[in-house]
Amino acid sequence: MRPTLRALQEGSARGNLQVSVTALNRPVEGATVTISYTGEPDRVIERLTSNSSGQTEVVSLPTPPIELSLSPGIEQPYSEYTVQVLAEGYEPFDVSGTELLQDTTSVQPIRLNPITAQGRGQNIVIPAHTLYGDYPPKIAEAEIKPVGEPGEIVLSRVVIPETVVVHNGVPTDTTAQNYYVPYKEYIKNVASSEIYATWPKSTIVANVLAIMSFTMNRVYTEWYRNKLLDFTITSSTAFDHKWIPERNLFDSISEVVDEIFDQYLSRPDVKQPILTQYCDGQRSKCPEWMTEFEYL
Repeated sequence: MRPTLRALQEGSARGNLQVSVTALNRPVEGATVTISYTGEPDRVIERLTSNSSGQTEVVSLPTPPIELSLSPGIEQPYSEYTVQVLAEGYEPFDVSGTELLQDTTSVQPIRLNPITAQGRGQNIVIPAHTLYGDYPPKIAEAEIKPVGEPGEIVLSRVVIPETVVVHNGVPTDTTAQNYYVPYKEYIKNVASSEIYATWPKSTIVANVLAIMSFTMNRVYTEWYRNKLLDFTITSSTAFDHKWIPERNLFDSISEVVDEIFDQYLSRPDVKQPILTQYCDGQRSKCPEWMTEFEYL
């Protein structure tokens, strides 16, 4: 259950939010950014302006206490905010569900589109975090793919890609959109969607390594392309990892990814990265896999 703004304001927990506004990969200066609590969109909490780098100042906002994110429970451990952006010459952009955790900094990217005759602006809703929302569990696969089958392996060595193609749906959904996402941005997005930024750095590192190894297995084995599909990976938790278009990223997670983005897990005498499957270990059980909470 989402806490009320009044309940959050009565507590002492706070988190930080910064908004980064770009258009056509360039910063947008002078954009008007308003922040409200999701569920109370007409009650503006902050009104900001982007600088020459397209960034707003960092603002402190109420959150639930950090303890809720260190163990699973029925209470939502993060607060959700709505960000609305207006800039001259660009379509309006609204995103609701931006997540904040105590003592962390969350960066909400905003990518504006130039005004067109048909344009109506963008309205994005960030769904619940995977550790709080209801998502299908991973369908088990062999962690190491066979390499003897003709056409199974396309790459002769493990290469960290610049970009991955993310299919925003299950593999069989032909209506789902494909997104071309820089590799590091993809990993940051998945980690921000699947683990909490309040966790110790060692725990974040362990989980990020698992996410990168799984992703690199998909890249190295050309898993979906060998099935004649035109993408690298999906956004479905049943098949791959949860990736959410335009979601906020957490600084503590982004910093870890920047430090170790070229690493992955493998077995001795096995060239391919391991398909590291995991679950939270609390709401879903996976005795033979790693669990997200086990390094807390």
